[in-house]
Amino acid sequence: MAEKQQKKKNVKSIEENLWDSANKLRGTVEPSEYKHVVLGLIFLKFASDKFGERKQELVEDSKEKYIDMVEFYTMKNVFYLPEISRWSYLIENAKQDDIAIKIDTALFTVEKNNPSLKGALPDNYYSRLSLDVSKLASLLDTINNIDTLKDKQQDIVGRVYEYFLSKFALAEGKGKGEFYTPKSIVNLIAEMIEPYKGTIYDPCCGSGGMFVQSMKFVESHHGCQKDISIYGQENISTTYKLAKMNLAIRGISANLGDIPENTFFRDQHKDLKADYVMANPPFNQKQWRADNELTDDPRWAGYDVPPTGNANYAWILNMVSKLSENGVAGFVLANGALSGDGTEKAIRRKLIENNLVEAIVVLPQNMFYTTNISVTLWFLNKNKKARTVELNGKIKKYRNREREILFIDLRGIGIPFEKKYIQFSEENIKQVTDTFHNWQQTDFEKTYQNTPEFCYSASFEEIEKKYFSLVPSKYIEFVNRDENIDFDEKMQRLQTEFADLLKAEQQSKNVLLTVFKELGYEIKL
Repeated sequence: MAEKQQKKKNVKSIEENLWDSANKLRGTVEPSEYKHVVLGLIFLKFASDKFGERKQELVEDSKEKYIDMVEFYTMKNVFYLPEISRWSYLIENAKQDDIAIKIDTALFTVEKNNPSLKGALPDNYYSRLSLDVSKLASLLDTINNIDTLKDKQQDIVGRVYEYFLSKFALAEGKGKGEFYTPKSIVNLIAEMIEPYKGTIYDPCCGSGGMFVQSMKFVESHHGCQKDISIYGQENISTTYKLAKMNLAIRGISANLGDIPENTFFRDQHKDLKADYVMANPPFNQKQWRADNELTDDPRWAGYDVPPTGNANYAWILNMVSKLSENGVAGFVLANGALSGDGTEKAIRRKLIENNLVEAIVVLPQNMFYTTNISVTLWFLNKNKKARTVELNGKIKKYRNREREILFIDLRGIGIPFEKKYIQFSEENIKQVTDTFHNWQQTDFEKTYQNTPEFCYSASFEEIEKKYFSLVPSKYIEFVNRDENIDFDEKMQRLQTEFADLLKAEQQSKNVLLTVFKELGYEIKL
């Protein structure tokens, strides 16, 4: 038994094996390029696996004569791949000197034959990198061992992207938060806001993971993918391509704007009103605008202009401006946004007074690959008074929640993932979403109750007394854990104590210097 457990322990993940192979390219490829080399090949492998699966279906249905007809693939949202674009062809030629050219040709041919991929795939990328043939062949062999269809629920492209970003985020100087959002967090957001029918928007869509999981939510609740319209925007060119690749391979139509662009300075969906907003904006962006820029932007109409030193509230107000009259939003933010002072506090207060904030959910640490800090999910609702939701053919009605906010603390739940990370199990997600939806119901007194160390429904008056702080530990009762300590108050007290210590130290230093001077000795510091 112990031997079996040890063997299991020694089995490397897909990401680790890919990293080992990609790492062999060191010396010929810049570190920041590794992830893009791998992702282009993963795309070809995934597309080929889907193509092969569909081809086999046609054979089993005695439709061999149709196996080279494009229509019989596109009707199932599968790309038809000419011979030179298929993974089997690349593997056969993996050790040829011109394999890089063959990979570029394969990508070009796939994009040319599939309009939905326009602008999504690398252009003459592998040839330009002058990759070592033997090392590239080794990488192809590693990817060849991956069964991309084994787990239909897994976002392989997203997982690999997340892992490779984690390896290079610090080296490339990227700010914390610019990464793929873990699947279990996206699942939780989707189950909370229920994007079953309507328009979905993500202002910083990254690799498109929010959209992928939203469609899986629709599928799991027997909805129709055609009832969902997707809009997004992404600033980083390579990530924009990845998002288009990620969505296209799943047959998901989306408007991600004509080009990669900054959402604040070139909003490509100015008139959009979305039923659902899902996002994981970059955390705590500094100097996102100059003092004289965007000061009269209509997205912050009725609110203070978000401060230049941190974009958190600019992202919030951008999302608020996109909500339809019954729109809801679920997004990730750094915990600092819960209690910031000055302009942030003024905006937060107005959001609460306008009855937009519905729930605040604090997440456990170590859920992301690129940061171990605890972050928060915000849920906004444009119509808490009379919102109805159609799900699985049934109509759900929510009661009037006048400026009342549900606080949930999830730091005590989650299961281990990839050794040192945490993710939510299906049971965890159900517990949280049941609590949230029970709290929303008209007869909530029968279905919801405040639970120490887990959840609390706070009135506007309670929040006002806490100076409009949205820190969950200010409201949720903690009885058995150290979390009953108010973090903000403790830090302020420690800050004061430390300042007093420094002041006392300086005074002692001055007294000592004076004594030596009176004795005729001068000490130069």
